[in-house]
Amino acid sequence: MREVIPEIIPPEHWTERKTLRHARNLLGKHLVCRGAAFLITEVEAYDGEKDLACHAARGKTPRNEVMYGPAGHWYVYLCYGMHEMLNLVVGPTGWPAAVLIRGVEGLTGPGRLTRALGIDRSLNRRPALPQSGLHVEDRGVRVPARLVRATARIGVAYAGPEWAGKPWRFTFDPRALPSRRPALGPK
Repeated sequence: MREVIPEIIPPEHWTERKTLRHARNLLGKHLVCRGAAFLITEVEAYDGEKDLACHAARGKTPRNEVMYGPAGHWYVYLCYGMHEMLNLVVGPTGWPAAVLIRGVEGLTGPGRLTRALGIDRSLNRRPALPQSGLHVEDRGVRVPARLVRATARIGVAYAGPEWAGKPWRFTFDPRALPSRRPALGPK
């Protein structure tokens, strides 16, 4: 069996304007927090000023300006005065889009995730690199399309039914993966 060597996903990887694809492709990647790796199992996409559920729907503000900056940076904000929310900025500079990390294996809910991992707003605007203490790695886990569920985003009813109902939340059950061991070479 070949060992899979973790590959750090650099910020420039996220620069294409393909928010939904970036969100879907985060499933199966690992969120690495101060050296501990967690399999990403649930995300939500927020894509530009026309997306009424996106923080950029009302334009650029001091709170959301990180979304308009370079891809591969963290957007961490406080929700309801108590929950830190972790988002990865994606897309080209000037296009406000981000992917909310809603869950990792064994831990669901974005507020629970940040609380359990000790993630707070001190990471806001920081690049998703090991030096910042939080980054994303590819460790060879492939999530087959048949295992991915696309559903409506959670907690965005304020955006109206058209935008709240968009199936831009992606999730999968890691127990359904055929195997997490790396595949053997050709037979």
